[in-house]
Amino acid sequence: MADFFIETKKASSQLPQNDRPKMFMFGVPSYTNMGDQAVSLASRIFFEKEFPDYQYIEIMDYDNDVGIKAVKKVITKQDIVGYVGGGNMGNLYIDIEKDRRAVFSTFTDNLTISFPQSIHFEKTAYGEDEKKLSQEAYNKNHNLVLLARDAQSYRRMQKTFKNKVVLTPDMVLYLTPRISDVKRSGALFVLRHDGEKILDESFIESLKTILEKHYSLARTDTVLETPTKITPKTRGKLLEEQLKKIASKELIISDRFHAMVFSVLTQTPCLLFGNSYGKGKHAYFDWLENISWIKYSDERDITRIKMELDSITGAQVHNYDLHPNFRPLKRIIKSYISERTTVK
Repeated sequence: MADFFIETKKASSQLPQNDRPKMFMFGVPSYTNMGDQAVSLASRIFFEKEFPDYQYIEIMDYDNDVGIKAVKKVITKQDIVGYVGGGNMGNLYIDIEKDRRAVFSTFTDNLTISFPQSIHFEKTAYGEDEKKLSQEAYNKNHNLVLLARDAQSYRRMQKTFKNKVVLTPDMVLYLTPRISDVKRSGALFVLRHDGEKILDESFIESLKTILEKHYSLARTDTVLETPTKITPKTRGKLLEEQLKKIASKELIISDRFHAMVFSVLTQTPCLLFGNSYGKGKHAYFDWLENISWIKYSDERDITRIKMELDSITGAQVHNYDLHPNFRPLKRIIKSYISERTTVK
């Protein structure tokens, strides 16, 4: 049975048939990467706050094919189609890219939005072949807008596709920062275990050696081992637990993009290292460089790293506002709504 989440905690096997304009969001993750879960939740919060007249319908990643067939039966000229963001455009997560191609090449008559992404097609024969398949699918849709969440991806998307490309922050940065009254204790390593990992274990051990003199240490990841499946019914509570875990620490050491973002939201000092193609690095310098308790580092010299740690752990918390950077996205949607509702 298909899971079409018509309200945040209400799933249905049938799409609603009413007069309300609709936002159909494809690719909603069922897997346990809490960064991507936060993206899907933030996207819903954005749309329901900024465009409350629209009924927001989420289609799970495992329902992509049946979702396309169902939406084709009910979609009207005023409806919008989206594909959830996160950072998986390219050939590294090919199942997701194939689903994205299917959505984009199907709903060519409606505004179609690829929500903020990083892009990476490997410079191999395989990567080039998959890029050509994506180009073929994306270029079929003249109503497709690609949102890039960093300047590097913005330039790559412009070079790769003919579609309109817009630069906006990651959707999780739309969420309101939270002030935590939890007592902070210890340092937490939030580290990858996938193909994007470039930090070697010997370097991590060196970091532990300098930190264990001042902090109790723990290690985790933003990908949960349990549960094995997440839906819009369960993601909110799990995300809240993740944010509380980050907020309970004095320091975060990570190579996870969204561990940095969670640290921004919870005002937790975070030192971020890179992944295999630089998505965290570029997003940091595009949007977060002026946030005093967050720093990106390519350093491997322990003395210099100590200086960076002193800088962020001694930083004063301050206000920041990234909402103005979402205005281009809002303008695109408002323009489409105005165009489709104008009586001709």
